[in-house]
Amino acid sequence: MRRLVPTRALLFLISLIAFELMPSSPTFAQVITSGPPSCPGVALTFDLCPVRTGSGYDQPLMDYLITHRIPATFFMSGKWMAKHDVEVEHLLGLDFFEVGTHGEVHAHLPMHDADEQRTEILGPVKMLQAHYGHKASLFRPPYGEYNDLTVAVVKLLGLQFIQWNIESGDPDPTLSAGKILLRIAKRVKPGSIIVLHANGKGKQTRQVVEHLTREILPAKNLRPVTVSELLDCTSRTP
Repeated sequence: MRRLVPTRALLFLISLIAFELMPSSPTFAQVITSGPPSCPGVALTFDLCPVRTGSGYDQPLMDYLITHRIPATFFMSGKWMAKHDVEVEHLLGLDFFEVGTHGEVHAHLPMHDADEQRTEILGPVKMLQAHYGHKASLFRPPYGEYNDLTVAVVKLLGLQFIQWNIESGDPDPTLSAGKILLRIAKRVKPGSIIVLHANGKGKQTRQVVEHLTREILPAKNLRPVTVSELLDCTSRTP
């Protein structure tokens, strides 16, 4: 028998093909792993993935960032947001923080077709718009996993695809704060994007961020910025 393609899936496939035939946009045409190498900024990014146990919110880390007004970018999953309404409101209200999205249920995107990936990616984007009046423009895939289809879907949705060039490893319980800091210090440079976690999975994250912002970055004449500030940065002048 001839297999019929569902109308919605067919229309989405046609739109993907049409988009790929259009001239590429320099803003959305790539997976971004770092900012301009001429910029003295470093983006501290924190994933807020859903957790099975614990509060899902690293209060000591957040207290430090807020007290010292340290710019940071948070990538929230829809499932995490659904359980942390008060925290979402608070983070959105701070002008030195930036909020992006991290998938609806933290799915492995390459295992899904285009329509399923679109649903996973759009979930938290719609939630932020509908419930908080916030238009999200930054997206990071769950687990950092993606394929060519993911890139095409993200581009079609008009989002910026943000990855990283320094993986802190902070959720690893076998890594001490010292080892994580050494790992970051060896790699950090102007324009770096560092991935950490603010959902409590990183037991050493508060200590790491404190030493990073007070010692390592200043020693290298670098400063924390949001992802958007990093991508807009063209000068070495603070």
